Amino acid sequence: QVQLAESGGGLVQAGGSLRLSCAVSGRTLYHGVSGWFRQAPGKEREFVGAILWNSGATSYADSAKGRFTISRDKAKSTAYLQMNNLKPEDTALYYCASRRQATISTRPESYDYWGQGTQVTVSS
Repeated sequence: QVQLAESGGGLVQAGGSLRLSCAVSGRTLYHGVSGWFRQAPGKEREFVGAILWNSGATSYADSAKGRFTISRDKAKSTAYLQMNNLKPEDTALYYCASRRQATISTRPESYDYWGQGTQVTVSS
């Protein structure tokens, strides 16, 4: 089993930045992909981006391209979501997720383990 713990959320003004962290523990041998998702009230959980744990290759949703960057530090077993130029519509609960299969998927049901989420609120 893989455990995930997010941190780094908070309240920020529009145009500001935040960096979310996702600490990965447990049977990390089974951790092929770190995915980031978000869910706003009344909306479905949506894909933000993901990173292949071994190669570091990334993929992003259109809403994240050019503003968000995903990285990982294998030595620290931690994935990061750097978010710049934040907008009020980025307000959501952000989750990291683990997928055993080492291919990136945008579908939440493709991920095997989830963190508890961290709130990001962007004020206008």
